Amino acid sequence: MVKNRFLLIAAVAVVIILFLSSLLNFYTDWLFFVETGFASVFTTTLAAKVGAGLVSGAILLIFALVNIHYPNRFTFAPRNVFFEGGNLYRLQRDEAARLAAPLSILAAVLLALMAGRWGALQWQNVLLFMNGVTVGTNDPVMGKDLGFYLFTMPLLEYARGLAGFMVLAVAALSAGVYYVRGGIAVTESGVSIDPRARKHLAVLAGLFSFTAAAGFYLEGYRLLLSGSSTFHGAGYADVNARLLTYRILAAVTPIAGGILATGIWKGSRRMALLPPMLLAVVYGVGIMAYPVLLQKFKVAPNELAIETPYIENSIKFTRFGYDLDKIETIPFDADLKLTAADIAGNDATIRNIRLWDHGPLLKTYSQLQQIRTYYKFFDVDNDRYLVNGQYSQVMLSPRELSYNDLPSRNWINERLIFTHGNGLTFGPVSRISKEGLPEFFVKDIPPVSLADIKVKRPEIYYGELSNEYVIVKTKVPEFSYPTATGNINTTYGGKGGVPLDSLVRKVLFAALFKTEKILLSSDITGESRILYYRNINERVKAVAPFLRFDGDPYLVVADNGTLKWIIDAYTYSDRLPYAKPLAGGINYMRNPVKAVVDAYDGTLDFYISDPDDVIIKVYARIFPKLFKPLSAMPEDLRRHIRYPHQLLQVQAAMFATYHMTDPKVFYNKENLWEVPVLGEERMEPYYTIMKLPGETREEYILLLPFTPSKRDNLAAWLTARCDGENYGKLLAYTFPRDRLIYGPKQIDARINQDSQISQQLTLWSQRGSQVIRGSMLVIPIEKSLLYVQPLFLAAADKAGLPELRRVIVAYGDEVVMEETLELALQRIFGGRRVPAVATAAAPEAVNGSSAELAREAMAIFERATNLQRQGDWAGYGEELRKLQQVLRQLAR
Repeated sequence: MVKNRFLLIAAVAVVIILFLSSLLNFYTDWLFFVETGFASVFTTTLAAKVGAGLVSGAILLIFALVNIHYPNRFTFAPRNVFFEGGNLYRLQRDEAARLAAPLSILAAVLLALMAGRWGALQWQNVLLFMNGVTVGTNDPVMGKDLGFYLFTMPLLEYARGLAGFMVLAVAALSAGVYYVRGGIAVTESGVSIDPRARKHLAVLAGLFSFTAAAGFYLEGYRLLLSGSSTFHGAGYADVNARLLTYRILAAVTPIAGGILATGIWKGSRRMALLPPMLLAVVYGVGIMAYPVLLQKFKVAPNELAIETPYIENSIKFTRFGYDLDKIETIPFDADLKLTAADIAGNDATIRNIRLWDHGPLLKTYSQLQQIRTYYKFFDVDNDRYLVNGQYSQVMLSPRELSYNDLPSRNWINERLIFTHGNGLTFGPVSRISKEGLPEFFVKDIPPVSLADIKVKRPEIYYGELSNEYVIVKTKVPEFSYPTATGNINTTYGGKGGVPLDSLVRKVLFAALFKTEKILLSSDITGESRILYYRNINERVKAVAPFLRFDGDPYLVVADNGTLKWIIDAYTYSDRLPYAKPLAGGINYMRNPVKAVVDAYDGTLDFYISDPDDVIIKVYARIFPKLFKPLSAMPEDLRRHIRYPHQLLQVQAAMFATYHMTDPKVFYNKENLWEVPVLGEERMEPYYTIMKLPGETREEYILLLPFTPSKRDNLAAWLTARCDGENYGKLLAYTFPRDRLIYGPKQIDARINQDSQISQQLTLWSQRGSQVIRGSMLVIPIEKSLLYVQPLFLAAADKAGLPELRRVIVAYGDEVVMEETLELALQRIFGGRRVPAVATAAAPEAVNGSSAELAREAMAIFERATNLQRQGDWAGYGEELRKLQQVLRQLAR
C-alpha cells in the first residue's frame, strides 16, 4: 500500500512539473487575449482543446481500464521462465500480481495523457466539423459536397487513427499484463496462452478489424487527393480498380475480423491465419497489381480518350482551389504604334515607373537615413498615396530599433530604455537627385515631411524587428530620438501591454521570460506595463493560428498621422479533391482577411475582404467577435489594401498550366506558359501604377508576364487590380501567337549585345565600381510595351552606396540608355517632349508652352512667398524645388 501511494505521488509530481510551464503560458496568454480584446477567441479555442483532449483521453482511459481489469482479476499458474546470467528462476505469483496492477494502471494513464494531448491538437478540426457549411459543389466520383472533405474528413481520419492506436496499444498492454501474471507463458517448449487470455485478445483483434475497415473506407475518399504525372486526382484505374477494391475491403474486413477473432477464440491457427492472408491477397491484387495492368494495357494506349473526364475534373477543381475561375482573359493585340502623344497621355504611368529596386534602395536608405547604428531598415514596402494632389507610387521603410546593434547591451537598455523604433523613410519610386540618390517625401528623426504626408505618431513599439518584451511607464525615461544637443526622452502613452500591478504578475512574467530582474527591479512601479508579442508576425499568429500570414507586412501612414501595419492572411486546405497541390501539399488557398496592427499600441483588427471564401465563413461562425467586415475598416486604410504578391505568385504558377481548359490542349501541353527567368531567378510580380487597356484612369496594380514554355517571347501578362471596387479582379492579357512579342530575356540579350551599353558597363567595372542591374519591368502602354531597367553603381566594397546612374529603355527594336527615364523616352520618340519622370515638376508645367511655363513659375513663386510669411519652411522649400524644375524646362 505504501509503495502504491509513493508511485501515485511520484506520478502526480511528474505531471505537475511537466505542465507547470504550460500553465504559465496559459495565464500569460490569457492576459494577452484580454489586452487585445479577443478573450472570446481564447475561451473558444481553450474549450475545443480541453473538450477534444478530455474526450480522447477519457475514451482511451476507460477502454484501457476495462481491458486491463480482466488480466489483473484472473489468477494464473506461475509458468513463465526468465533468464538472468544464464540461471533459470521463477517470478513468484504474488509479487507479479502486486506489481502488475499499479503498473498497468499507470501505463493506462500515460496512454490516456498521450491520447488527450493528441486530441487537444485536433481542436481546429473539431471546430471546423462542428461549424462546417456546405460548399454547394459535389465531387464528381463520390458525389459528396466539398464541405465533407474540407470540414468533416479531417476529424474522421483522426477518429479512425485514435481508434486504431487505442485498440493496438491496449492489446499490447493487456498482453503484457497477461505475460507478467502468467496468462501468456514462454517455456522451453514454446509459447502457450491461457484460454481466458486468448478469448480476450480475440475480442480485441475483432475490434481492430473495424478500425481497419474504416481506414479502407476513408482511403477511397483519399484517392481523389492522389495524383499522377498527367493530372491530379483519381483517374480511370483509380475509380475502376482501387476504389472498388477499397469498398470491397471496407465491407469484408469486419467479416474477416470476425473469423480471425473466432479462430483465436477457439485456438485454431488455420482459421486465425486465413483471413489476414485473404485480405492481403485482395489488397495486393486490387490495389497494386490490377490497377497497374489496367493502366498499362487499357488506359495508356488510349489515355486521352479514357482519361478526358478525369482531366476535366482536375482542371475544374484546381481552378476552383486557387480561384482561377475569376481570371478574365482578354486578347492584347500588341503593336508598335506608340507615339509621344501616347506617352504624354499616360504621364501618370510614366511618372510612376519604379526605377528604385528594393535591394539597392534598402542599402541606400540604410546609409542615408539610418541615422544611428541601433536603427535598422529591415525591408522596403511598395504602396501608393495621394501626394500633393498627385496619385503616386511610393516606397517606404520603417526605421526600427535593432537590439543586436545597441552600443551597450544590458537588461535596462534592452527592456526599459530602448523600447521602440522611430518613424520611416518615404519617397517616390522614380525620382532621383543629381547625385543619383532617392528623393524623399518623409525623412529624418523626428520625421520631417516634404509633402502633405504627415507622421504625428512615429514611435514603433510593434514591428518586424521588435524584441521579446519591453516594460514601459517605469521610473527610467525611454529613449525617443537623438538630436544635435542631446537625446530626447519620452513616456509611453498607449493602451498596449499588461499592467504589472501586483507581485503575482511580476513573479509570473519573471518566470515566463526567465529573468529575476522583473521581480527585483526598483524601476518598475504599479503603473508599469509589459509589452510582449511585439513582433507583428508572432502577434497575429498568436490570435489567429488557424490562418497563414503573408511574409511581407507593410506599413501605412494613416490620415491622422499614426502608423499601421497591414498583413495579408490566407485560408488554406490540403483536402480539395482533384486540385493540384503546391510543394507543401496545400491545394486550396484564398486571401480573405486583412490584419491591421497599430505600430504604437499593438491594437489588432481582422477584416474580411473576401466573404465568399467558404473557409472564412466557417471561422467567422466559430469566432464571431474576431472578424469585422471590410466596410468597417477606416477609409484611409482601405485605400492602401493591395493584392498580395505571394498569392499572385501562387496563382500565376497554377494559371501557367490551368489556363488551358480544353482537356486535349491540357493533355498535349500545347499552350503551356511559364514565368520568365532572368539570370538565375524567376521574375516576381511587381506593383505599378498604369492605365489598363480600355480604362480611363491610372490605377495601382500587380503585374507579372508569362512566356511560352521553353521559349523567350511573351505569351501573356497577368494583372491583379488593387483600387476601390475593382480590388481583387484578375485580368490575363494574351498576346497573338502568330508573331513575335519580345520577352524580358530577349530584351536582356539585346541590351547585352548593344555595343555602347556593354562598353559603358565594362568601363565602369574596370574603374572599381560595381554595376547593379535592376529589375526588368514590362510596362504596357496603350497597345504597346515598354521595357525599363535601371542601372545602379556602387563601390566594390560592402559599404558602397548604390546610386541610380542610368536607365535603359527598350521599345520595339530600339534600346537606349540615358541618365534619366525622360531622356531615354525623348531619344526613342524623336526628341519630342514627354512627361518629366525624374523631377517634381507638375505635369502641366512639363508639357506646356514657354508662356504656360512662365505663368506656372509665377504661380509657384507666389505660393512660396505666402508659405514663407506663414513660417511653413518645409512647404517653402518644396515650392522652391518645383520652381527650379520649371525654370529648367524654360531653359530647354
